[in-house]
Amino acid sequence: MEVREDMAGSVCRLHVAGEMTIYSALELKEHLLGSLARCAELDVNSSDVTEVDSAGLQLLLLAKREARSVGKQMRVSDPSQAMQEALQQFCLSPTLEHL
Repeated sequence: MEVREDMAGSVCRLHVAGEMTIYSALELKEHLLGSLARCAELDVNSSDVTEVDSAGLQLLLLAKREARSVGKQMRVSDPSQAMQEALQQFCLSPTLEHL
């Protein structure tokens, strides 16, 4: 997994590439929560994500819950085919809401 962060004002954009699986969960958690702590809004670009398992989705849901608890926004943008399939499998939208 590779993660790159860009900032635009108060918005952090994380560009995630590769696998979002149990094997990269610790690293992904650090990126998600660190970016969320620094910014008012978090946008996770997943256009280059090649594989997502339940651990990857759980971390996105954790970040969403943390964002809500402090009045911030968090979303997944430009979902790759792998991300779309994982979200659909768990009945989630890119805003991480139940469909």
